[in-house]
Amino acid sequence: MQLFYVPLLSLFVLLVSLSFYFLFYKSKSGSPGALPLPPGKTGWPVIGESFEFLSTGWKGHPEKFIFDRLAKYSSNVFRTSLLGQPAAVFCGAACNKFLFSNENKLVQAWWPDSVNKVFPSSTQTSSKEEAIKMRKLLPNFLKPEALQRYVGIMDQIAKKHFESGWENKKEVSVFPLAKNYTFWIACKVFLSVEEPTQVAKLLEPFNAIASGIISVPIDLPGTPFNSAIKSSKIIRDKLLGIIKQRKIDLGEGKASPTQDILSHMLLTSDENGKFMTEGDIADKILGLLIGGHDTASSACTFVVKFLAELPEIYEGVYKEQMEIAKSKKPGELLSWEDIQKMKYSWNVACEVLRLAPPLQGAFREVLTDFSYNGFSIPKGWKLYWSANSTHRNSEVFPEPLKFDPSRFEGAGPPPYSFVPFGGGPRMCPGKEYARLEILVFMYHVVKRFKWEKVIPDEKIVVNPMPIPASGLPVRLFPHKA
Repeated sequence: MQLFYVPLLSLFVLLVSLSFYFLFYKSKSGSPGALPLPPGKTGWPVIGESFEFLSTGWKGHPEKFIFDRLAKYSSNVFRTSLLGQPAAVFCGAACNKFLFSNENKLVQAWWPDSVNKVFPSSTQTSSKEEAIKMRKLLPNFLKPEALQRYVGIMDQIAKKHFESGWENKKEVSVFPLAKNYTFWIACKVFLSVEEPTQVAKLLEPFNAIASGIISVPIDLPGTPFNSAIKSSKIIRDKLLGIIKQRKIDLGEGKASPTQDILSHMLLTSDENGKFMTEGDIADKILGLLIGGHDTASSACTFVVKFLAELPEIYEGVYKEQMEIAKSKKPGELLSWEDIQKMKYSWNVACEVLRLAPPLQGAFREVLTDFSYNGFSIPKGWKLYWSANSTHRNSEVFPEPLKFDPSRFEGAGPPPYSFVPFGGGPRMCPGKEYARLEILVFMYHVVKRFKWEKVIPDEKIVVNPMPIPASGLPVRLFPHKA
């Protein structure tokens, strides 16, 4: 089936993108006196350079696509063609600042059509419009008062998670466990669902969605895109069942109007007094569950990876976390104040996010013709910014491949250079939420174990997030009581 899929991918991209090639490249580059387009090549008509762009991630080196072209063109902006679209790649802190500062002025968020097909809104609005609505909704649940309440919830779930999935095991596979941990928390915070078997039934289809979102949208049996569409329908049906039951529970006084985001969505109307339909709510919860667990699970996995490889870093984290553990009474939960004491641990987590950013970058769409650094950027083009263009740049981070948490001491890295959560108006609204669940995870794992990697040179693949190819199996060595 895989051999059958590759030529279909090429044919699809060829047919779809040929029109873009002639429409944009031929019409925009020949105007007398106009600024030149950025340097670069567009690759095959319509296929462009999509295969190279994706394959460097599959091989574990997504930054190679970027740095090869930066070196070739001696420019921090270059031209390409990605996912059937004419595109420019913006690299470096200055480019990040420009893009983040011109959100909804010169550029706006853009996702491939495949995203809208995997996450079809019941109101027929685009993913972009749905994201704008969610950004208006989320602040109430991600403000400091709410986050402080989540610390105890996360601590309780982490305790159950480690007792059921890690303790009394000689070996574990970290990535699946990390996904279980972050998804369990998301289900509890967003839906008040925490019964393990119910959480597991919801989690099962999510793996197919993650690998199918950024793929060539060929909806044929056996393709990642087809599997993602099927899985999103399965999850949506399960969510509709939960939503219907919550409406009954709210009516009977068995559920609180303020207990989670689901209750809030059911009871809150828009400016016209209109309430969201059950289908609208299911769509939004589906997006929240994806965003609420995927990036943090990747970060937790790579924390374990780097701590296994760097004993001296592990010891620093262990010392800090054990000082907090020793200050707690039996059965006492972690508090907001405890989280604020985890300064070294968070510096370590930030260095993990620098070297293995869950968000490799993101696309924007050009709203109007503009110029940047002497180049013309046409309306309708897609722009891509890359986290690795600064994270692995030796001019920004000396010895960029060296793991060094001290980079984040004091004022930390220069502005717009450390961007694992994006930046500007579109910075991930769940950044602080992710910080909490990563630190709670670190507290529990180092308090219980030391460990070593079963596969010392395990390959890392990026699709679309970095993932250890074999799930990061480790041998556990429990601390003596």
